[in-house]
Amino acid sequence: MSQTGHKFDPTILREYDIRGVVGKTVHAADARAIGRSFGTIVRRKGGKRVALGYDGRLSSPELAAACIEGLRASGVDVVNIGLAATPMLYFAVYHLDADGGIQITGSHNPPDYNGFKMMLGKKSFFGEEIQKLGAIAGKGDWESGQGTETKTPVLEAYAARLLKDVAPGKKLKVAWDTGNGAVGVSIRSVVSKLPGEHIVLNEKVDGTFPAHHPDPTVPKNLEQLIAEVKKSGCDLGIAFDGDGDRIGAVDGQGRVLWGDQLLVLWARDVLKTRPGATIIADVKASQVLFDEIAKAGGKPMMFKTGHSLIKSKMAEVGAPLAGEMSGHVFFADIFYGFDDALYCGLRLLNIVANADQTLAQMRDGLPQPVNTPELRFDCADERKFAVVDEVKARLQKAGATFSDIDGVRVSTADGWWLLRASNTQPVLVARCEAADDAGLERLKTDLKAALGASGVTLPDDAGSGHH
Repeated sequence: MSQTGHKFDPTILREYDIRGVVGKTVHAADARAIGRSFGTIVRRKGGKRVALGYDGRLSSPELAAACIEGLRASGVDVVNIGLAATPMLYFAVYHLDADGGIQITGSHNPPDYNGFKMMLGKKSFFGEEIQKLGAIAGKGDWESGQGTETKTPVLEAYAARLLKDVAPGKKLKVAWDTGNGAVGVSIRSVVSKLPGEHIVLNEKVDGTFPAHHPDPTVPKNLEQLIAEVKKSGCDLGIAFDGDGDRIGAVDGQGRVLWGDQLLVLWARDVLKTRPGATIIADVKASQVLFDEIAKAGGKPMMFKTGHSLIKSKMAEVGAPLAGEMSGHVFFADIFYGFDDALYCGLRLLNIVANADQTLAQMRDGLPQPVNTPELRFDCADERKFAVVDEVKARLQKAGATFSDIDGVRVSTADGWWLLRASNTQPVLVARCEAADDAGLERLKTDLKAALGASGVTLPDDAGSGHH
């Protein structure tokens, strides 16, 4: 590799990771340059060893091999854990005390996507750091050396660590859908040692995702799991995204529990041993969650959407639990504070196995507001943040009550509405929640008016009744 440097397609250097379409915006040469540049950053911080894993996408082995070449050329020793879900790579960084980690993954994107999630030391590597990596590559400002590669399986140690926090209780019948994603590697090592009966769907890792797309926040991707739960009379069902850092769940009646509903249950559980603790959720979460955290004796904190941002904030305030609507959930009470959906699943089983109520009864016991799903509509990158700023300026003038931690979340007598710009796409995101349908319509009218004043039209099919 000549020291002339390497230019990335600018669209792939994103806020939380590097990601794009294989053969169009991401090639083996990019993977090599990412390895070389990340290795350079590790070396300059005094580090020497980087753990690397890759997901089940068809392009992952080739990108992994190229990335390893780049890491070694920078003088870094690579610990290759092989095919693994993202949380297993995060675990490896702690378990092997590595100086950083790279996971080759397209997460829940379509099959032709792939990318790189990184950790420097034990922290997320994101935002400006990713831009810095791009600059190092552009200049060819690389360290040189002859690093080694060691193949180090961590599955046994990882499964043992997850199982350590299982609290035995009632025997449950559980359906698990790994969606042909990378959790298929580790699911059997964990559930085979659990009490009760476990049915695993789509266990075979297959980057073409033949059963359904691996994104558990989209209801249609949960249809197969719901059918299995009903057919087999399961207590609950759990689903994962493609790289295993986001969770979805359904109760014994086959009804979906969204990220904020699950967080209520986990928060109550964590607050038993950590009374008064701060628990963080993103701005898209239901007001019910923040109210229930307070009711259970915790301090609710609303924060920006984005798993890297939330992980950093958690460490800063010492929060034992945090989560997002999208299903990224972080336990730091007796776990490492990274988003491991399989671990979250076990923590949910602990609650259900040791409660008098079923998961369905717990769900029914929560206040049931009506809300829209996440409304996403196109808005050019150069305009999206400006629209939010204009809306905010008008709200300030009108003396409205709102939080501006991430976009604007406006509270009214009816409930709340949210408008924020996506960090990763040319899209505005909105959501409304009220006590009843009439209130929801009023909030949607407010939101439409707020957008209309900036020349943006909310699509007519803006749905309702999400929970």
